[in-house]
This record gives sequence, structure tokens and C-alpha cells, in this order.
Amino acid sequence: MIPTLLPALEQHGRLQLEQADRDCVLAVSAATIDRLLADVKVAASGGRRRRAGFYSAIRREVPIRTFNDWNSPPPGFCEVDMVAHGGTSVAGSFIQTLTMVDVATGWTECLPLVTREGSLVVEAINRAQSLFPWLLRGVDFDNDSAFMNDVVVPWCREQTLEVTRSRAYKKNDQAFVEQKNGAVVRRLMGYGRFDGVETARVMGRLYAVARLYVNFFQPSFKLKEKRREGAKVIKRYHPPSTPYERALAHPKVIAAVKKRLRDQYRSLDPVALLAEIRAIQDELGNRVDRRAGQGHSLQCVSTSSAPGTAATFTLGMRTQLCRSE
Repeated sequence: MIPTLLPALEQHGRLQLEQADRDCVLAVSAATIDRLLADVKVAASGGRRRRAGFYSAIRREVPIRTFNDWNSPPPGFCEVDMVAHGGTSVAGSFIQTLTMVDVATGWTECLPLVTREGSLVVEAINRAQSLFPWLLRGVDFDNDSAFMNDVVVPWCREQTLEVTRSRAYKKNDQAFVEQKNGAVVRRLMGYGRFDGVETARVMGRLYAVARLYVNFFQPSFKLKEKRREGAKVIKRYHPPSTPYERALAHPKVIAAVKKRLRDQYRSLDPVALLAEIRAIQDELGNRVDRRAGQGHSLQCVSTSSAPGTAATFTLGMRTQLCRSE
């Protein structure tokens, strides 16, 4: 840029340099310019110094995993993402939902965070470990600084979790969790603005009930194969199954875990779960910040009317199949 700009500046009388200075300006490198202007940049930013390249260094040491790199992993490898509940504005502090999806089975856990912070992410992942029926083996993040920092990445490695990340601006690398962000989190919470500790507690109650319905009673399609024939992409899917059914069928899930899941399944009433979800959603509806979330109402995971009987619930089940994964 300098060789192009300097003659124009001289021509119009904007800059006059001695020949020796002119030669130095034309020969200077970008790194030298940054070094010479370091103090000027600090003064221009009000005296605040950036930790230059700090988070980039952490990001670079985390290996990349694409959608095609999973190769049928055993249960315990999860994609992790954050959903912002800021309404139409990202100003200020608002609640975030941490979504974790097991790649092998589709088992989904959602936890609310009062704000975006590495220590809260660590607490949420630690809490999720107690909710998953099996031990976590690995976590796949995006490039968000809430994940790529000196708190989350070292902690995951201390827990012997394999840490990977997606490519920047390639959302299909995290197709499993991106689908659940829409099919579970947004359908439960909508697009309004939520903030505050009390609201986060109510969201936690909602997710505690919804996880049972989603994982035990909400089937979804899972991609079996994809191939290209000319300009056409052909996709084949496994029959729709719930995460619970996939866990029972998976050879890497031990018998004790399968027995525990069967016992839990027999104790669950899907109609009662949906009724509780709706009741908590009504409570959350009164906590939406109308300034940012007006016009966005909460939707239940079921799109049918309130189930009064098992028959009406069964009729509405056909709306529950999500073409996903």
C-alpha cells in the first residue's frame, strides 16, 4: 500500500520527505510499523493494552474437527455450542444456553448461564457430566472466546476430555448441535431477551423437564449416508429414533447403563412432562424483556394443543419428528 500511496501524497503536497527518509518508508515492513506505532495505539485506545494474540494462540493449539471427521464415535463425544437470549440486542448482559449434544446418540443437555464466562462454562460442563448417562470423552467447540480461553481448554484437558474445534464460519462442522439449538432451545425459549439469576433458575427448571421429554420421547432422523450424483446430493437416513432408543441399541453402552435407562423410561409420563413444560413456559413468558423480545412468544416442543388425554398426545406425535443430524 505504501508504494502506491506515497507518490500520490507527494504529488498533492500532503507529504514531503528527504530522499533517505523516503527510502526507509518504502522499505519498512508491516511488523516494524506495528512495533513503532505500539505506544500510539495504546494512547488511542485510552491507555488499555491488549493481550495481543493470546486467545488466538490457544485457538491454534486446539485441533480442528469437521463434520466428516467423526467416523461413528462411541457415546461420550459431544458438540458444544452457546445460544444467546439477547432478543434484538446484544447490548449488556443476558442469559446464554450451553447446548451439548452426544454425536453417537443425539442425547441433548441444555444448561443456562447467567453470562458468558469461562468459569461458568466449566461449571456447566461439569454439571452436564452428571446428567449424561455415560462419561464424557470429548468436547467439540466452535471458535467462541467463551470456549477458546485459558480456563475452559486447560480444565477439559485436566478432565482427560479430548478437545477439538470447528472451522471458523463453517457451521456444518457442528451440524448436530446447531440442529438442536433450533429444534430444542429455540422452540422452548423463543427469541426474546432473558436476564437475571432468577430467570436463569426458571430456565434451569424448564431444561430439567424438557431433557426427559426430548431424550426419551422425541425421535429424530439421523443421517446414514450422503453421496453426490452429478449436481444432485442424495441423502439416506436411519429410521427415526429417540436418543434413548439409540443408546439401548449402541454396542458401546454398558448393560448397567441400559438397565438404568429402561427403569427411568418406565417411570416417565410424556403427557405429564408436556404439561409441566407448558406451565414453566407460561412462567418464563412473564419474564421476557418486552423491549427486546416483543412479538416472540415461547413455543412448546409439541405443536399440538394442550394434551388432555393420551389419545390426543399420540395424534400429535407425528409433529415431533425433526429432520436432523
